[in-house]
Amino acid sequence: MSGRPCTGSAISRRRLLMTLASATAATATDGLMAAPAFSRSSQRPIITHGVQSGDVSLDSGMVWARADRPARMLIEAATTDSFKDVIYTSFTDALPETDFTAKALIEDLPAAQDIFYRLRLQNLSSPGVVGEPFVGRFRTAPSDRRSISFVWSGDTAGQGWGIDVSRGGMRTYATMLHNKPDFFVHCGDNIYADCTIPAQQRLPGGALWRNLVTEEKSRVATTLADYRGNYKYNLLDANVRRFNAEVPIFAQWDNHEVMEDWWPGETIDRRGYDEKSALSLAARGCRAFHEFMPLRYLPSEPGRIYRKISYGPLLDLFLLDMRSYRGPNGISPKSHYGPDAYLLGPMQLAWLKRELNRSSATWKVIASDTPLGTIAANALDARTPLGRGIEIADLLSFIQRAGIRNTLWLTADLHYTAAHYFDPTNAVFQDFEPFWEFVSGPLHAGTWTPSPLDRTFGPHVVFQSAASREQGDNLAPCFGLQHFGHIAIDGKTEVLRVTLKNVDDRVLWSTSIEPKSDQSVRRLFRPLPG
Repeated sequence: MSGRPCTGSAISRRRLLMTLASATAATATDGLMAAPAFSRSSQRPIITHGVQSGDVSLDSGMVWARADRPARMLIEAATTDSFKDVIYTSFTDALPETDFTAKALIEDLPAAQDIFYRLRLQNLSSPGVVGEPFVGRFRTAPSDRRSISFVWSGDTAGQGWGIDVSRGGMRTYATMLHNKPDFFVHCGDNIYADCTIPAQQRLPGGALWRNLVTEEKSRVATTLADYRGNYKYNLLDANVRRFNAEVPIFAQWDNHEVMEDWWPGETIDRRGYDEKSALSLAARGCRAFHEFMPLRYLPSEPGRIYRKISYGPLLDLFLLDMRSYRGPNGISPKSHYGPDAYLLGPMQLAWLKRELNRSSATWKVIASDTPLGTIAANALDARTPLGRGIEIADLLSFIQRAGIRNTLWLTADLHYTAAHYFDPTNAVFQDFEPFWEFVSGPLHAGTWTPSPLDRTFGPHVVFQSAASREQGDNLAPCFGLQHFGHIAIDGKTEVLRVTLKNVDDRVLWSTSIEPKSDQSVRRLFRPLPG
């Protein structure tokens, strides 16, 4: 199943917010223009959309900003917000080829340390002219077994629900910031490239939702400029910019970063699309995603999104990509494995098996852009899942055979929050150990009624908070059913606690999971290709 269609210290935080506030007016002005504008009387480059960090590890993290013109981004990092003792300096260039975005990896940092980074822009034409600094922060992963916490969710600015300033904008980001997480996992649909943002939408009872509007969000995205404009739209929101400056993001993508329910080989026959190749749109969407998201990349494989991030001895995080390698939609599922059945694809599946088997972290969290219960596996009997379910069955049975302990899955996409327990005793395919999958979202989009789940792997709905039948699908964000999940891992006991929350920070459901400590069953297991 795809995403839903388009129907620190107090002193440190205060200084950060003051720095952000100083550029709010310039940011908002830029976002409402078709192209960035700046005063002719000034040669000082401006950071237009705040700062971001991402993919933080034990000793490094990515930082990001966007300029209003060609500029060199000057980077400094320190362990205090006074920057008296700078421990890292570097630079990278913001050029028209990347829509003036720039990102860089800050390295050789101390573990378990608050890192303050300061970004300034140097005018390439007049090197003596440097713009005002922006300051952000992140915390590096611990090298010892100390407590950590993070949040996750997905689905931002969908179904025409954009930024209504009078209603507080994208409020879930402010609530997540209040929880002071170490990082944030965005499980996909960072944008809705195929969903326009109208000036207003009517709410039940006749009230109006009034959106900020931009040129790029007034049409479905087909050009690279359109896709870039979708990311810039979200960054108009003050809640998002404040959150980005203090919480690193670990970003995935799903379908709406390109187009509803796309697959790479699709020939497009949809209203609003002159482009006929989904692969062409995916190339543009992927480029914009990498330009505007502070994720790491491999020089040898710059478009790759799936990756593993080790966050200390308690946690390894596996971020999947279930879009870029999948087979066609709408074909009759088959029991043999081949390109028509791909979901992860052979290379990503082999990588995931290998890295799971190598992991020595207590918890192995697999972040997926698609809930497992919505993958139509259609098993005929206990041993023959079909279609895209073949890879999932292979992976789950591998985890059992290799004795890999303490795995759980996180996802979004359903536009409601839920806790799913997968138990082989209730499944058609039974060759796996029981595990949890936790769903959260939307961050800021329409809320939907519950979805039916495929029974192949035996999901049991332990909890869910969704729109009711009376409320119907595409319930507006102002009705409070916007969600995120919070995970806390205790450094002493290694117990993992999952809490599902709403936009008002209300606890909806929670559970604690004790790790399985007997590692004697682990055996080195060489994964077979595919």
